[in-house]
Amino acid sequence: MMVLLLDTVKKTYPTSEGPLAVLNGVSLMLGVGETMALTGESGSGKSTLLHLAGGLDGADSGKVVVDSQDISALDEAGRAKLRRSSVGLIFQQFNLIPSLDVAHNLGFHARLAGRFDPVWQAELIERLGLSALLKRYPEQLSGGQQQRVAIGRTLAVRPKLVLADEPTGNLDEATGDAVMALMLSLVQATGAALLMVTHSPRLAALLDRQVHLRAGLVA
Repeated sequence: MMVLLLDTVKKTYPTSEGPLAVLNGVSLMLGVGETMALTGESGSGKSTLLHLAGGLDGADSGKVVVDSQDISALDEAGRAKLRRSSVGLIFQQFNLIPSLDVAHNLGFHARLAGRFDPVWQAELIERLGLSALLKRYPEQLSGGQQQRVAIGRTLAVRPKLVLADEPTGNLDEATGDAVMALMLSLVQATGAALLMVTHSPRLAALLDRQVHLRAGLVA
């Protein structure tokens, strides 16, 4: 079963020098429980593709289907609802809520989606090593700790699709490797599919498949 399908997707952005084609007809498929690394030079369209897959932006043409729903047929409210229930997003920037402690940050998206599960929440806390940090606020955490909270918050909803954009890009190599291993383990535990943008061939090799973008096309 396909969790994500992109069919000849094109995306152009206006610039002062005229239209800039970022994606030129990209097609790819991602199945249930499958992990895929998206690699390519800066400007090749990796983050744009991720944003289209998450409904954060709309394609000019082509089809984007997530969890059997054609995103191009949804309005903004529909795309937001899909993100809450089926799509998890993990970025370089941790995007934690500064006024909430770790415990409340972890449960925020799940409660918003009406999918808070205290048993799964407790397992996430244990596996992410956050038990001693639940009453701390984001500013009191290291980068690695903040990213672990961000991963837990995303996976608390048990999304069908996880989209990660350079999730260890702001971390040193040792911390990044530990966070990466945790993320892959927990994604596997949820049965989610994972599409991850990375510049690192070493990290890309940890995933089931690697897709390389060049000049807005799958190379």
